[in-house]
Amino acid sequence: MKPTPRVCTIAVALAVLAGCATPGFLDLRAPAAISGNAEAGAQKAAVCTACHGPNGVSPVPNFPNIAGQKADYLYWQLVEFQRKVKPDSPMTAIVASLGDADLRDLAAHFAAQAPAPASGDTHAFAEGARLYREGDPARGIVPCQGCHGADADGHVGGDEARYRAYPSLRGQHSLYLTQRLQDFRSGKYLLSGNDRIMHGVTQDLDDQAIAQLAGWLQSAP
Repeated sequence: MKPTPRVCTIAVALAVLAGCATPGFLDLRAPAAISGNAEAGAQKAAVCTACHGPNGVSPVPNFPNIAGQKADYLYWQLVEFQRKVKPDSPMTAIVASLGDADLRDLAAHFAAQAPAPASGDTHAFAEGARLYREGDPARGIVPCQGCHGADADGHVGGDEARYRAYPSLRGQHSLYLTQRLQDFRSGKYLLSGNDRIMHGVTQDLDDQAIAQLAGWLQSAP
């Protein structure tokens, strides 16, 4: 018998609270808004272009598009890399020597860029759109729009602190999204409260559902 979304939500909340005692744990339930100098960030971004493109639109589908991404999300991801939560990633070495102001400036710079356009056949992923917006209660799948916004542009809840570190997903490479969702499902990364939330949310997503979601998010007009 599959757990209901309500049971999943309670389990996730307990997991987040339990993780708060972990050394280095990032509690992102109400992070302070970050600010940075986008012009200064542009001068520091040369090292990012090989993987993420000159304006943050990645030419390699297993590296994320970061153009137009929320600055708060970008900043906290860079903080996670600095804490070596992903030691196998080239990002860990790249950001190791950067100061906090550098991370904020880079986040501000890429957040100011035009986001990647949608690509692919959105009609081929109609089930992904349904799962994103409605979930599937029978399988315990919760809708994604509650945290990422109805159109995957990031939540429209104004400046509510709880939404600051949730990323926008529209136009993201499906290959990258697929890997991220699989990693969340396996519990590969659990440094922040948001990581732990995603670990709980993805438990009822099989590979087919992940492919459907990722395909729609890349192609959503």
